[in-house]
Amino acid sequence: MSDHSEYQQLTLKESYLVGAPLLYFTTCFVSTGVLLFGFEQGVMSGLLTNELFKNYFDNPSSAAIGTMVAILEIGALISSLLSGKISDKIGRRRTIRYGALIFAIGGALQALTPSFILLTIARFISGLGVGLLTTVVPMYQTEISPPHSRGRLGCVEFTGNISGYAISVWADYFCSFLDSNMAWRIPLSIQSLIAIALWFGSYVIVESPRWLLNHDHDAEGIVVIADLTAGGNVQDERARSEYREIKETVLLHRLEGESSYRYMFKRYKKRVFIAMSAQALAQLNGINVISYYAPLVFEQAGWKGRDAILMTGFNSLIYVASTLPPWILVDKWGRRPILLSGAIIMGIALTAVSYSLYVNTEKTRHLVVILVFIFNAGFGYSWGPLPWLLPSEISPLSIRAKIASLATASNWAFNWLVGEMTPILQELITWRLYLIHSTSCFISFFVVYSFYPETAGVTLEDMDSVFDDRSSTFSFHGSTYQPIDSESQSFNNDDSQSGLNNLSNAALQRQKALINPTVDVTNPLLTRQKSETSFRTQLQGFQQQQQVPIPNSQSSQYSVEPPGIEEIVKYKNSDQHSLSSSIRRSSATVSSFMGKAGKAFKKKKKNNTIENPNNDVNESVFDPSDQESLASNEQV
Repeated sequence: MSDHSEYQQLTLKESYLVGAPLLYFTTCFVSTGVLLFGFEQGVMSGLLTNELFKNYFDNPSSAAIGTMVAILEIGALISSLLSGKISDKIGRRRTIRYGALIFAIGGALQALTPSFILLTIARFISGLGVGLLTTVVPMYQTEISPPHSRGRLGCVEFTGNISGYAISVWADYFCSFLDSNMAWRIPLSIQSLIAIALWFGSYVIVESPRWLLNHDHDAEGIVVIADLTAGGNVQDERARSEYREIKETVLLHRLEGESSYRYMFKRYKKRVFIAMSAQALAQLNGINVISYYAPLVFEQAGWKGRDAILMTGFNSLIYVASTLPPWILVDKWGRRPILLSGAIIMGIALTAVSYSLYVNTEKTRHLVVILVFIFNAGFGYSWGPLPWLLPSEISPLSIRAKIASLATASNWAFNWLVGEMTPILQELITWRLYLIHSTSCFISFFVVYSFYPETAGVTLEDMDSVFDDRSSTFSFHGSTYQPIDSESQSFNNDDSQSGLNNLSNAALQRQKALINPTVDVTNPLLTRQKSETSFRTQLQGFQQQQQVPIPNSQSSQYSVEPPGIEEIVKYKNSDQHSLSSSIRRSSATVSSFMGKAGKAFKKKKKNNTIENPNNDVNESVFDPSDQESLASNEQV
């Protein structure tokens, strides 16, 4: 078969979803992962004022409620600390899959719980799933997004989070009209259905191309890059150039050989500080005082019972609407202006809430509602989406999962603190609670203004230059970075000047990449299309100065060129790549699990109902279904 006919077969097969449709479909679908987080944030806020819920659990104390609400954060904190290592080991896609499965189990247990203690345990299990999802989904989104739309797609993802919050609040409201315990069991069961849908969908979405290349799955990597950026054409120069740039970055980090936490804190301390502080401040700014306890806040202002839930529902709609402007603004204005303005809006709104509750006039009831709406809108367009975007955006590939893991853990640690202390402080210091969080908002303004650089429009591989901690190893692809056509169109727009300036500065800075920190050996004529031979020449120079062993020229481990057409065709034609194969593997997994569960149940039932004290030996009977189950597992 000729190369041309092989290429025709390659480009025609499975081209039903490529380019922008694939990117936006994947973005919307994986947003389901953070939608579950938003659902968990909001579902308890309405149930805490539901009389049927409180009566069923014998009117738990404020401390017990705080523990039950905050235990989810403990589970999420634990799993988020582990998620970096897990996602680096098994991939972003599988981590999303397991997070969805764990969350589905926790949600089902919440809906079926007979006691408050079991409800608390079930929320802890859900938290384990949430921790995995909230760490990996933003990182996955960052790694599949082009630089000119990375911010927008990250904000689309956050809209999914707030949509989950809104769905849960309105589910609480409409179910509050029921006169049975289904009024609270139905809202808790909805989250399991959403998680199951995400679990099945994880068999269809693409893997992160950067994770694939970092683990030498080069054929799949170039296919995914081509599907995302070049309409599925693996011979398109844009796709091949992006492949080279990512692969080169992978190899440079391998040459450095360091990816430990100690090395990370030593070399990338500013990035770690930004990632963790952004998430911590987002929680200390007071959003979960509203998200978790909005009905209680409205009850403080004079709204009672179902009316308090209704006000929370209206607040959720404004909250969702506030997440839409960043879709456009985040890549035009940049990250810093949005964070700075959001901090001011939130700080003023919370200060006014505190004062309104203090004076407690006839207008307080309506004024607090308006101020809470303003606060939520300020958070939704600024400190809501961007702290999830920044950690993965600013991190090098070799330690991206570690930084994202620590940042998410920071979020959940302070999330737990706020969730645990809010009901207690609402009773003890009442209106003064909101002054604490407004102070945090103004501190956030100072931190962003002093320490956060602008990252809009900068490629992930050029981010080293923004922080001036670039590799001491030579890099030629970034020295004369040329934006692809879609980027050029974006940067030629006056509204995108911030992104153009940042990208230009990064490109100029990367010309200073050195083999020896005191000697500039960069050749300005080197381009992103530089051959593998030239790259290996630079590796040999690095070897001579740093005594780093470089394999022979035939080693694929150090190749920056995309794999050949035959290898790509072989991968594309493999059964594992097809959609039908993904569905079969998913079905086989479910069938195997259900088969094992059924046999375990039958065995337990038999042991409980049949006793035979005369037989000292239990005979083992072969079950043909065992072989079928084994075959299913092998197929998976």
